[in-house]
Amino acid sequence: MILIIDDDVAVCASLNLLLKQNGFKSIKANGPEEALKHLKEKPVDAVLLDMNFSMETTGEDGLAMLQQIKKSRPLLPVILMTGWGSIKLAVEGMKAGAADFINKPWDNDHLTRALRTALDLSTELDTPGAMTRKKLNDKYGFENIVGEDPQLLEVLQTIARVSSTDASVLIIGESGTGKELVAEAIHENSSRRNKAFVKVNLGGISSSLFESEMFGHKRGAFTDARTDRVGRFELADKSTIFLDEIGDLDLNSQVKLLRVLQDRKYEVLGDSKTRSVDLRVVCATNRDLREMIAAAKFREDLYYRINLIIIRLPPLRERTEDIPILANYFLKNLKEIYQRPKLQIDKKAYNWLKSLPLPGNIRELKNLIERTVLLSEGDHLDVKDFELHLETQRLPSASLTLPAVGTLSIDDMELSMIRNAMDFHQNNISRVAKALGLSRGTLYRKLEKYNIPYEAQS
Repeated sequence: MILIIDDDVAVCASLNLLLKQNGFKSIKANGPEEALKHLKEKPVDAVLLDMNFSMETTGEDGLAMLQQIKKSRPLLPVILMTGWGSIKLAVEGMKAGAADFINKPWDNDHLTRALRTALDLSTELDTPGAMTRKKLNDKYGFENIVGEDPQLLEVLQTIARVSSTDASVLIIGESGTGKELVAEAIHENSSRRNKAFVKVNLGGISSSLFESEMFGHKRGAFTDARTDRVGRFELADKSTIFLDEIGDLDLNSQVKLLRVLQDRKYEVLGDSKTRSVDLRVVCATNRDLREMIAAAKFREDLYYRINLIIIRLPPLRERTEDIPILANYFLKNLKEIYQRPKLQIDKKAYNWLKSLPLPGNIRELKNLIERTVLLSEGDHLDVKDFELHLETQRLPSASLTLPAVGTLSIDDMELSMIRNAMDFHQNNISRVAKALGLSRGTLYRKLEKYNIPYEAQS
């Protein structure tokens, strides 16, 4: 049963009809006293809560009511609704535990999807999930996410519980920890799995191209728009969109993204028609978004839109016992790819691999195993083989020598440095960006500026 708390009779009647058409039973309350009475006496599963019960439009009425509800029923999903929406009010509501924040007049489809998501999520999170690794693999197909560490198993349990919902998910973790694999696993275990999984590396999109890339454009919308272009959101309709490196998005683009995530509406460049989109949003970042919020580099309201569920992927240094398991997994694949069935890793080499810092995490370990296999003559790989092919962390001192003044422009020097770093780090974007003191988004833009080929990474 859904409890509607609103002092507007017309709003209550409209919501009651909408809920009835979608198979929900509902009960209404005109104010806090009646609402609390219903919560004590009725089997309420979720609440639609108006933010104002008086002439005031500050939202304080709703926030106070939300706090009372959460005090007595902490797990009860509450969706806030208001015709006087503001960024501050939305953020305060989400901080206080609201499941969602919807502006009036509402979109019927968006409201019912938000309600179903809140109900599904409350049910799933209340379900115990102590499944073994084998059972998780058998039921959810997690074979590509390798490891036995308790932290990783907890991640898999979370994926198993939330995949069937439409809840937004934020995956946080260092570069190379497998964020894209987790996003794909969420999609493959959702009701949207029959539609294409749409991946977008936001770090590789400049602010000037953001709208065209994400929303699409009509022919003639701007100087170089010679043909119509379908945007990523349209491609992801009825499916899942994976927004990787969301921490690299500039503030102006964050505003444009927020509207789509909040209202599920957007406009194609060059077309005045507003379009609706039905999608599930999964985001990932290797940056600390809370620090960015404090530094005014990331919008707090956007953060609360994308973090309904947070999944943290541990770095390899926190799960060293998984390193031999991962090494064997990569070696097994390499045996087939390079037709070398006798390949094996010496036992002492496993302990040596476990002692490595591996700042590039799983990606760095994979590259080390493959590089050693390719460059070693024998099939028995020992510590010396790996040491020989371990990538050193420092550029040769000669590369730090500056040319004479006037012989090169700043652009020439920048181009040379980027090319040298790309060669030295074998096109590993994360390591190149770190070596040059750049964010990945800035590096991607410079690679495009100088027409340097690269393969986008997550």
